[in-house]
Amino acid sequence: MENRVREFREAAGWSQGELARRLGVSRQTINAVETDKYDPSLPLALRMAGLFGLEVRLLFIDHWTPKE
Repeated sequence: MENRVREFREAAGWSQGELARRLGVSRQTINAVETDKYDPSLPLALRMAGLFGLEVRLLFIDHWTPKE
């Protein structure tokens, strides 16, 4: 799964620590999400998208395609 968290965080002018504070998680969690070492839970992904005013699918891109 690919994500655009860093892109939107930087556009908002927030540090990883600031985004973490706004979401109630650790800075390490934000770092792990941004570096694709951790896929956030659905509630966290929804809070992230809501904070940026986006739909989840615009923040997290899944390249999975069904097999026929």
